[in-house]
Amino acid sequence: MSNIVYIATSLDGYIADKENKLDWLMETPNPDEDDFGFQAFMDSVDAVVMGRNTLDVVLSFDGPWPYTKPLFVLSNTLTSVPKGYEDKVTIISGEPKQIVPQLKEQGFERLYIDGGRTIQGFMQQDLIDEMIITTIPTVLGGGIPLFGDLEKPVKFKHMKSERFLDCIVKNHFVRQG
Repeated sequence: MSNIVYIATSLDGYIADKENKLDWLMETPNPDEDDFGFQAFMDSVDAVVMGRNTLDVVLSFDGPWPYTKPLFVLSNTLTSVPKGYEDKVTIISGEPKQIVPQLKEQGFERLYIDGGRTIQGFMQQDLIDEMIITTIPTVLGGGIPLFGDLEKPVKFKHMKSERFLDCIVKNHFVRQG
């Protein structure tokens, strides 16, 4: 089983600005509407696990539902799926160490882990196997950090880098040990 992070950060490591906004992610002109490999990544995973806050952000986007894979929302407070998304979203609760075996029993082997608190929780429980982090050349000076406190370092090996639009860099890391 693999748990994989695919996310964008600012140069200073934030995934959202001080107002919890993502506008800065779209400021780089992208005339060809390149997805920077996101669809290929989505084709490689079995399901998505995200937190409630990230779901709220996704639901605020204009346009069609962006996921074709099962989406599990990790929440200990959400009691029902937002109306109209009952066939797209499943609520799960508990600690990542409990959730991962449950999803594996359901046949899900490659999980896309998304959302700040969710990624931090999986990292704290040593459950991240790969990270694909796209760096946007913006310094936010504060906001929601990608990583939180850890009891001990978690080591990764850098596998490759890709450059897009002469300014965006996507790095792929795999867990060591």
